[in-house]
Amino acid sequence: MMHFSHSLKTSFMKWKPDYDSAASEYSKAAVAFKNAKMLEEAKEAYLQEAEAHTNNKTLFHAAKHVFSLQDMQRIPEAIQYIERASMMYVENGTPDTAALALDRAGKLIESQDLAKAVDLYQKAASVFENEDRLRQAVEMLGKASRLLVRQHKLDEAAVSIQKEKNMYKEIENYPTCFKKTIAQVLVHLHRNDFVAADKCVRESYSLPGFSGSEDCIALEQLLQGYDEQDEDQVHCVCNSPLFKYMDNDYAKLSISLRVPGGGKKKAPASAADAGAGGAGAGEADEDEYAGGLC
Repeated sequence: MMHFSHSLKTSFMKWKPDYDSAASEYSKAAVAFKNAKMLEEAKEAYLQEAEAHTNNKTLFHAAKHVFSLQDMQRIPEAIQYIERASMMYVENGTPDTAALALDRAGKLIESQDLAKAVDLYQKAASVFENEDRLRQAVEMLGKASRLLVRQHKLDEAAVSIQKEKNMYKEIENYPTCFKKTIAQVLVHLHRNDFVAADKCVRESYSLPGFSGSEDCIALEQLLQGYDEQDEDQVHCVCNSPLFKYMDNDYAKLSISLRVPGGGKKKAPASAADAGAGGAGAGEADEDEYAGGLC
């Protein structure tokens, strides 16, 4: 590829390398290599083209062209260029574009490297948060949390979900805070940390509308069943629509939750009675929701 790299040389009259021309030539070379089934050379040419675009600070093109590598199994290299481009976006005063590039990179790498995808989503969240774009930041955190759960990194997931919940509280989206409390409880119970799960629910009573909500009632029933090793009650709550129709990664936690020590079974009638048992949120509301739950 030496024959077209002359565009990157400088002369006395021309102080800056002609990165646009170099990128164009690398692009043509990549197409030629690809047509000739010389995939390794095509990969290298696409990388060189991305490098030229990056050096020229035409960052949109840099991000755009590295995605051409997706079909050629060079995603990790492509991600490196996107990360570099995103840093330049931030430096050049376009942080939103940086965060969107990181988000797209996260989607691209998810199928190959969940840990790297988490890293990219967390970086995107930080960029948005620094710009006080909390709604966008919390969306990125949500992606990171779900992938941490998928990897069974439950300690990290618990921290991430708490950040989400704090952010939703800051933007006063309280109903979503309730859903995040459910996610927290499921994660903590899978960590065998009943105390942490219970604490999340207690703290949520300070959120407007939580007390007496279907989320609150179901969580109280779940904690009661788990604490009393009542397998039927836990199964009843965890298989209710409120839990089963959460994001898939949390729904899997719900369906797979077991009480410590194997639990104890009750007859169906007494299970319904247990579901209707009060947990301090109003007996009439409890009875009504227990009927729908079980």
